[in-house]
Amino acid sequence: MEGFLEGVASFSEQLWGYPLIAILLFSGIFMTVKLGFIQFRHPIYIFKQTFGSIFKKPKGEGTVTPFQALTSALSSTVGAANIVGVPAAIMFGGPGAVFWMWVIALIGMSLKFSESALAVHYREKNEKGEFVGGPMYYMTKGLGMKWLGIWFSFALMLELIPSIMVQGNSLSSTVEESFNIPALWTGIAVAVIVGIIVFGGIKRIGQVTQVFIPFMALVYVGGALVILFMNLNMLPEFFNLIFSNAFSPAPVVGGFAGAAIVDVIRWGFARGLYSNEAGLGTAPMAHAAAQTDHPVRQAFWSIAGIVVDTLVICTATAFVVLSSGVWTGENAMENSSALTTIAFESYFGTFGSILVTVSLIFFVLSTILVIIFYGAKQAEFLFGLKASYAIQFVYLAAIVFGAVGAAEVIWGFLDIMLAAILIPNLIAVLLLSNKVKELKHEFFTSDEYYLKDIRKK
Repeated sequence: MEGFLEGVASFSEQLWGYPLIAILLFSGIFMTVKLGFIQFRHPIYIFKQTFGSIFKKPKGEGTVTPFQALTSALSSTVGAANIVGVPAAIMFGGPGAVFWMWVIALIGMSLKFSESALAVHYREKNEKGEFVGGPMYYMTKGLGMKWLGIWFSFALMLELIPSIMVQGNSLSSTVEESFNIPALWTGIAVAVIVGIIVFGGIKRIGQVTQVFIPFMALVYVGGALVILFMNLNMLPEFFNLIFSNAFSPAPVVGGFAGAAIVDVIRWGFARGLYSNEAGLGTAPMAHAAAQTDHPVRQAFWSIAGIVVDTLVICTATAFVVLSSGVWTGENAMENSSALTTIAFESYFGTFGSILVTVSLIFFVLSTILVIIFYGAKQAEFLFGLKASYAIQFVYLAAIVFGAVGAAEVIWGFLDIMLAAILIPNLIAVLLLSNKVKELKHEFFTSDEYYLKDIRKK
């Protein structure tokens, strides 16, 4: 059994090395070119249509506000990857890996834009009158390939069980280590809290996340900004470290063992993709429920999501880790997952450690909250609305089992199952790329949308 699990882990590592990174890179570049470099040509307009319209009444019909849809989607992506994943990329790929995280974030915007536009365009109403959508719907209605939608849905529904167990384990371990509360108690408490929220549907989830996510981001990024202002003189050195190592092997520095150029790029791309989930097809399920008058207008929010997740939060983590110098410490390579905590602690003492711990707890809790919603949508698509309630009980039980360490045996399968979701979704997005281009052209040439907006200036 042990040999089998080692084989699974080895295959998973190879799969999520160059093969899938190359596929994602190609898909992102293809959609960026196909859509006329939309994320680079209209950044100010996109900002105005997203963060600039938070307090305006949403246009069109939908179940939740566009901002609630964004915060729900961000709840899934903003998590442990932002706190633990960034220092891992730095330790195994060097400071230059941060540059490649930025690159894949910018390219990935076109994929996430495409997914969300398709999700809104092909969405429908369920028995409760709520808007539902996502890859399984655009595979079925857009491509006429229901079998592909079933493949995606079934794979995601199953993948979320060990994923939730891992998240539950991460949360309970953090609480036990920091506050000495038994893991089982934490697991039960989290399952009860999450259950109360998720059974309220996307409306209640949206109401919670629109408070949760800004609070989490303000606390964590706020702490990083304080450190930035304390060390403004280190900003040139920060960027110099990143850019000078982005295109060359990272040299040995203190406890940092150095990295070849291929590792610099690979780790930057891999951690960036893990963080923002571009191409996985999960975030579009949240965006599909949003009030909007056109799919493209809501798709702008998915671009905004990558800005927050990778360009802001991951960069904040990178600055704290690099400016503190903890990445060159003697045991940094063996203790990469704790580097962010150590870095904050070096600036703020015990308060810094508590700040990171509390942030991680909120990040993981919100992730569990939203991925249970995603799983319920798969069960609803496959078997109907009643099945979505049943699977939610399975997911809540998974939190408790995960809290006491039951997920360890199946951790190695997680990445393989993620690939089983990613590949069909990328196939669908590429096959429907003409539809995305058509929707984008319609929005930017119609007097009802873009042209009307710019005349209001």
